Amino acid sequence: MRRNRWRAVWAAVLCILLCGCSTGTNYSRQHTVALVVKSTQTEFWLSVFAGAEAAATEYNLKLNIIGPDTEEDYEAQNQMVADAVSEGAEAIVFSAIDYENNAAAIDDAAKQGAKIVAIDSNVDSEAVSTYIGTDNYAAGQMAAQAALDRVNTPLKVGIVNYDISSANGQEREQGAVDTFADSGRAEVISVINTLADAGHAKRDTAALLTSHPEINVLLAFNEPTSVGAAQAIEEMGLSDTVFLVGFDSNVATVDGLQEGSVDALIVQNPYAMGYLGVESAYKLLAGQAGGMERIVDTSTQIVDRDNLFEVDSQKALFAFDSR
Repeated sequence: MRRNRWRAVWAAVLCILLCGCSTGTNYSRQHTVALVVKSTQTEFWLSVFAGAEAAATEYNLKLNIIGPDTEEDYEAQNQMVADAVSEGAEAIVFSAIDYENNAAAIDDAAKQGAKIVAIDSNVDSEAVSTYIGTDNYAAGQMAAQAALDRVNTPLKVGIVNYDISSANGQEREQGAVDTFADSGRAEVISVINTLADAGHAKRDTAALLTSHPEINVLLAFNEPTSVGAAQAIEEMGLSDTVFLVGFDSNVATVDGLQEGSVDALIVQNPYAMGYLGVESAYKLLAGQAGGMERIVDTSTQIVDRDNLFEVDSQKALFAFDSR
């Protein structure tokens, strides 16, 4: 009887040592996760990568980060997804360039057994287990309200958006347009779509402001378009007459806040998107998806000259080490 009892004890100890049964957590097997994003160039994505790498370290994951050269190349993204699965990725953390045209690649990856997490920009696929990112419609509303609260005269609005097939950009635009319409004192004069590249955005913004000199409020919906719009306003000498609301944190736009070419920034939380995206991938692979939310809204806030140097604003602008 005693010998059998000790055998049972040692069996339990062996189970704990080999597979972590005492905590329900097993980091002994290293899963492979691919983070496939829109770009690898901007400060927004560098912050996403910092969060993703922190989660990969915490959960003992092999993390591969890949993205195309431009934020318009959805075909390259599709090939990257296929290559990642063929090379052993068990989960894909994905930010879609094109809501519809990326869907088939994600569906195929899921059919081959990969778990799917979407961050930042969603994709039209039922295979997505959870979406982690900004409530983009609400962020567009926030951008419009930032201008409405700070400009006392009637608003003549120009909107500088990026790829027309990107879900988050279109949702931001719709939120802004609806808010301006509801206000009764704003008119959207023109909406343009440009490349997610500061140089292109600068040229297209300059052309917009030249064609429509009545514009006194400008909204730009991601980091490169915001940088380009700010540069156009500064070079055209319009800092005192055009109120610019941009998105995200970049050295150029933060400087613009201080110098006058930028008046407000809608700042997302890319670090949290990266961290929570990879953490969610781990939970799916480890069988811990119970209770996982379908949509996780990461924080968004307005930073302007009045609150620029407050602690919360600084944390939002330079969020490389906080969730």
